[in-house]
Order: sequence, then structure tokens, then C-alpha cells
Amino acid sequence: MTSPSSRLEEGEIRNDSETITDNPLFNGGTNHVDYQDDEDGGQSQDDQGESNPPLPADEIGACAAAAPDSPFKKQKLDRHESEDGLNRLAETNYTTKLYLTVEDHRWPIVYHPDYNIGFLGLEKLHPFDSRKWEKVFTSLKEFGLVRDDTIVYPEEASEKDLLEVHTKRYINSLKWSVNVASITEVPPVALLPNFIVQRKVLYPLRLQTGGSVLAAKLAVQRGWSINIGGGFHHCSSGRGGGFCAYADITLCIKFLFEHMPNVIDKAMIVDLDAHQGNGHERDFMDDDRVYVMDVYNRNIYPHDGFAKRKINKKVELPFMIGDKDYLPIVERCLNEALSEFDPSIIVYNAGTDILQGDRLGAMDISPQGVVDRDALVFKAARERCIPIVMLTSGGYQRVTAQVIADSIMNLYRNNLIKCDTAEEYQANIPEKIWNRARMKMKKSMSVK
Repeated sequence: MTSPSSRLEEGEIRNDSETITDNPLFNGGTNHVDYQDDEDGGQSQDDQGESNPPLPADEIGACAAAAPDSPFKKQKLDRHESEDGLNRLAETNYTTKLYLTVEDHRWPIVYHPDYNIGFLGLEKLHPFDSRKWEKVFTSLKEFGLVRDDTIVYPEEASEKDLLEVHTKRYINSLKWSVNVASITEVPPVALLPNFIVQRKVLYPLRLQTGGSVLAAKLAVQRGWSINIGGGFHHCSSGRGGGFCAYADITLCIKFLFEHMPNVIDKAMIVDLDAHQGNGHERDFMDDDRVYVMDVYNRNIYPHDGFAKRKINKKVELPFMIGDKDYLPIVERCLNEALSEFDPSIIVYNAGTDILQGDRLGAMDISPQGVVDRDALVFKAARERCIPIVMLTSGGYQRVTAQVIADSIMNLYRNNLIKCDTAEEYQANIPEKIWNRARMKMKKSMSVK
């Protein structure tokens, strides 16, 4: 069978969007409820929590210091200014635990063993590999890139944190298991007591959400960061779906705007998951500080016509597009986007459901194509000295975790990510020295 990508032409750009081609015979292959012709005007913000006081920025990192023309260099704070800012924060009423202080010897790579979802085998009823995150981290350790004591462990997003974005009504709706079953697309979840659902399903997702918020802060401080999780791009302030229960992308950007306004005043979302990122698009519909570039398979979920109005650089791809056509399109459109908009940070939603064989993404990108895609996005950000935070998002095959780990290692080998203090620490401090601390950490996790 001839792939539609073999008939692909250069594409026609209409205004700020690029439409490649479509296959009306293909309609996704998921059980999602589509948003076709959805003209709702977004969610009310009346039930959201109060805004929090701004957090003065920490040090911006080596990338900003090395770029003489970077606006970040002018805004860089020295260590004393940062400490004073944190002291002022302590005097406020804001009590979030998400913005942790991270030691210099830790990679700006965020992960927690409790990211993974597993109970009674019900997680196997969804094609998503619910232990993908653990496999990525294990592979990175086997490569020798990180150790348990040189990564960053996030805190769970509290209800107060979540109410920075979500409506109270939506948060309360998650106290009904039937609603969570609909969001996660695992019907038997509806039959479970909600306290089990909270602990086994929603707690890992809240932890990943906290990881995205922390990773965004680390990106500003270090120049880059990776959350081995997160990327719940179908969730908006008042609605979840597509295995996305919390709007972590919206939340991490809003936290930066509110707590680091002198450093982060504009954000670009580069969403390269196979599906349209309708959640963050709805949330930032009327916010000109946020630029959205979304490259997705136009034939699959969510078909959210209203959310598409927010997309500044829209690239709608055909069914089964391959590396040869996909990578040049992504590179060209990313360069165009960065010419049109000068962001203070890039939030990169690096979904791997574009992989060949992924029946939900329905694209035909090779593992090497995913590696090359991630490298070109990081290269574009690093060359321009724009902080970048990567979220792993969708990916529904057992091979996905290894591809993500291979991609991160490729970023390292090409000097697109680095952390000299972490490497020096790992070279000089044997892992056995901190075994006692590791045991204490495991005991504290088991208490939760």
C-alpha cells in the first residue's frame, strides 16, 4: 500500500497555519470522544484559587551567561540576589512545595518512582505503557548518565497548586471514580472506590504534574531540563481526557509567569505529540504571551475546532507520514515560529506516539526520526539561548521508553544537554556512600 506521505508536496501555508493533506477514510482508531465542531468558549475561572506572589528568579545558568545578546543575561541575578529573593518568598503566605531547592550536583532531570501506575492489572486495559517512565530512567542509569542520587525528585501538586489553573468544580469531579474512568479510558476504574483511584491513578499524575512545574523552573536556572513524565496536553482548566487528568503544561507556564515575571514573560509551546494539544490551547486562548506551535495528525483525536483557533503555527499532517517528509517540516516551521516570536522559555511536548507501529498516533516515524526530531528542537533552543523544558507526553508502545532514553543520550552526546557538576560528583563520589540516605528515602515513600 502506498503511504500518503509519498504523495506529499511542500504544503500550503494559509495565514499562520500549514495544512499538508488529509485522509477522510481514516478516523483515528481510539475510543476518545472527539471535540469536532466544538465551539464552547472555554472554562470559567470563577472557581480558581487566588494568585500567588511572584518569586524572584534564581540564577539563569551558563547558557544565558555565555550569550552576549541574550535578554536573559541582563536579567541574571547573582547568588546573593537570589538568596534575598527566596528569603522574601519565605515571608509570604505562599506555601507551595513544588519549587524545590535543587543541589548543583543533580542533573535537571526530574523523575520519581511513583510516576508509574500499576494496580490489579487494570492498567493493561489501556494501550499506554503505564511503567514507561520507570523504563526510561532505568535505561539512563544503565547508560551511566544518571544515578539515583543525581536526579531531582518532585513533590506532588497539591489541590491549592492545581487550583492555580483548574476550576474547583473540575477538581471535585475527580472525586467520582466514573469521571476518572472516562478520562483514563479504563472503564473498570469506575467500579473502584475513589480512595483507591486517588492513590493508584491520580496521585502518580499529580506527582508528574509537580515534576513539570519544577522542571520548568530548573530550565530557567540551568538552561534546560527534562521531566521523565508529564505532557498532559489534552487537559484544560475544566476538562480532562485522553489519559490527561491535570493541565501540567498550563500550570508550569502560569507558575513561571506568576513567580518569575522579571525573567519569564513569554512562552512558546512546541507540541510534537501525534495528537492536537487542545488542553493548553483552550487555556491560553486569549493570552498573547503564549505562542503555540502544534504539529499533529489531523485525522485522529481530538478534532477540537475551537482549540485550533489558538494555534499560532498549525501543521496538520497526513496519516502515516514518514521521516523524509516530517523532519524538514518540523525544522522549517520551528525556525519560522522562532522568527515570529521571541519566547523566554520553550515548553517542548515530546510525544513519541509518532513512532511507526503506534496505532493511536498513526504516523510512520522511525526511532532514529524521533531522536533527530528531539535534537533539532533542542539545537534550535540552545543556539538561541532559550531555556527549554522537555515533557515526554504520549507514546503507546513497549519500545517507546527505550527510544526516549536513546534520544536523551543523543542530546548528551551532542552536547545539547550537560551538567558538569553532576558528572564531577558521579566521578568522585561512589554511589555506595549515600546508600543509607537511599534507604531512608525508600522508607519515607512507603509511608505515603
